[in-house]
Amino acid sequence: MSSADAAWLRMDKPTNLMVINSVMWFDDQPDIDDVRRVVEERLLAPFPRFRRRIVDDHGLAWEDDPAFDLDRHVRRVHLPEPGGRAELEELVASRVVLPLDREHPMWELLLVDGYDGGGVLVSRLHHCIADGISLMQVLLSLADDVETDLEVADEVTSRPGVVNRLMALPGGMAREAVDLTVHPRHVLDLVGAGVGDAAAALKLLALPPDRHTPLRRHTTTQKQVAWSDPLPLDTLKHAAHRSGATVNDLVLAAVSGAVRRELRRQDTSPVDVRAIVPFNLRPLDEPIPRDLGNRFGLVYLDLPVGIAGRSRRLAAMSERMTDIKNSAEGVVSYGILELVGQVPASVEKLAIQVFASKASAVMTNVPGPRHRVTMAGRTLLGTTGWPPMSGDIGLSVSVFSYAGEVTVGFMVDRAMVPEVGSLLADFERELGALTVGS
Repeated sequence: MSSADAAWLRMDKPTNLMVINSVMWFDDQPDIDDVRRVVEERLLAPFPRFRRRIVDDHGLAWEDDPAFDLDRHVRRVHLPEPGGRAELEELVASRVVLPLDREHPMWELLLVDGYDGGGVLVSRLHHCIADGISLMQVLLSLADDVETDLEVADEVTSRPGVVNRLMALPGGMAREAVDLTVHPRHVLDLVGAGVGDAAAALKLLALPPDRHTPLRRHTTTQKQVAWSDPLPLDTLKHAAHRSGATVNDLVLAAVSGAVRRELRRQDTSPVDVRAIVPFNLRPLDEPIPRDLGNRFGLVYLDLPVGIAGRSRRLAAMSERMTDIKNSAEGVVSYGILELVGQVPASVEKLAIQVFASKASAVMTNVPGPRHRVTMAGRTLLGTTGWPPMSGDIGLSVSVFSYAGEVTVGFMVDRAMVPEVGSLLADFERELGALTVGS
């Protein structure tokens, strides 16, 4: 096992598991036999790691699970009545705190029965298998009818049978809302030339713990999840361009406004809080390696929560994002994580605590197919998911694009945010106001 993969495995703690959770919803319930067949063909065959368990024999390693049983990993669960969004969110929240069995491959797909909105597939994949961008690509390789972006089609389709079904980069989103994750080459060039890496390392290591707010408490196993209704990408692009910003800037400015409201609700004066943003180091126009693994770094982003006024928050967000894009921090942090994975467990635990103490939230962006796709014969209507929260971080935010729409998901620890519904409502209010220009 690589040092980076080992680091993510050892980050597990009872109150914050390093598991990437996601939800896909369909127009109708997929047949479980069809789902198993697709998983066999497009997940297990091309990516052997999904058949392998972790062993510790003078160091962590992967080995084929001698008792591998697909029924253990792909199974049905029933949603309590009345089977609406609230019940689905409660089901997902109850699963995100359950550890995956280390005696077997650390992943599961749950086909949810009883959802009145159609079919649902919940996925839980441990971070040690691969990074979030790669895992979402792998999951979406289960889909059919993906129209690839013309700019990357030649390279993406070069791998027969699998990668031609991977998610296509949506024209606007790939160049705006997910530019941190999609375009790391300029940063790789910087580091390759020896520019900025020493300064970035010093900045990362010297960064103090994040400010003390209600978002910096000890985590619990009481989690909540929620997600927005799909938002039209064109509307967000228009609003962002009007302000000279990107879609990503717009969404994160709205998140900052929602966090500001949450702090006030908890009788706390709003101050800027820091978020960890995963920085993908594996270009999406290249095939996913057969052995998967983690290839990404982390950057720290100060959310302008302490700034009053939506337009001022958006301007600050845009400026801070620009600074990050021209920084070498993502590459340097990956190197630090590799080193962390090589040290004794006691030292590694301390290093992880130091890293996690520097932020109060985790935020990520994932691009999906440009057009609607099908999986196991059913049309995928939407998807969302959440990056895991390390240490005592209690807020996870994800931005998913799919078929010209954007869905924003929240996962919170009740110790930090008592009601995720209030946070989501505040976000939607803030984004609505930014979109109409107030």
